[in-house]
Amino acid sequence: MSAGADLPVLHVASAPAPARDERWLRAARRARQLSWLSLAWMTVEGAVGIAAGIAAGSIALVGWGLASGIEGLASVIVIWRFTGSRTLSHNSELHAQRAVAISFFLLAPYVAGEAVRTLIDGSHAEATALGIALTASSVVLMPVLGHAKHRLGEQLGSGATAGEGTQNILCAVQAAAVLVGLAANAAVGAWWLDPAIALFISFVAVREGRQAWRGEGCCCVASPRSASECDDDCCA
Repeated sequence: MSAGADLPVLHVASAPAPARDERWLRAARRARQLSWLSLAWMTVEGAVGIAAGIAAGSIALVGWGLASGIEGLASVIVIWRFTGSRTLSHNSELHAQRAVAISFFLLAPYVAGEAVRTLIDGSHAEATALGIALTASSVVLMPVLGHAKHRLGEQLGSGATAGEGTQNILCAVQAAAVLVGLAANAAVGAWWLDPAIALFISFVAVREGRQAWRGEGCCCVASPRSASECDDDCCA
C-alpha cells in the first residue's frame, strides 16, 4: 500500500446545517450512545492490544493498542459534545471538531519514533493468538461503528462525529495492517514489515488530523463563501 493511497473513509459533505428538530435530537442521542459503546470497547482493546504487542515484540500492535486510547479520547469528546446544553450549542461543535483533530496528532510521534527504533535495532515481532484474535475482531467491528458515525455526522452536521467515525475505520485499517505484518514475519521472516506499517499508521494519523482541523467538508472551507454566510456547525 503506497503512502499516498486514499483510505476508504468519508467526510461530512457541504450542506446547510440541519434543523434542530426531534429527529436531530434522536440522532444526537444515538451518536452519544455509540460513543459510549466505542469507549468501552476501546478501553478493553487498548489494554489487551498493548499487552499482546509487548508479548509479541510488535511495535505496530503496541501502536495500535495506544491508538485505541486515542480513539477512546475522541469518543469522550463526542460524548462531551452531545451532553447537556452543549447539544444545541453552535460553538461546542467547533471545539469538539478541533479536539478530535488534536487526538489524531497525539498518536503519530510515538508510533513513528518506536518504528524507527525498531528498524534500527532489528527487533523481530512474533505472532500471538491473543494479538491475532483481537485485531481480527476490530477488522470486523470497527467499520460498522465507523460508517454508522459517518451517517450520523451527516445527519447532525457534525464534523466531530464524522471524525470519530474516521478513527474507527482507521482502527480497522491498522488492525488489518498489523495482521499482515505478523503473518509476513511468521511466513517469510519479513520482520521489517511491522515497523514499516507502523510508519504508515503515523502518516495516516497526521493526514486525518490535518483534515479534521481544517474542517474538511464544512462550507466555509469547501467554498469561497465568507464565514458570515456559512450556516454549517463546523464553522467558527
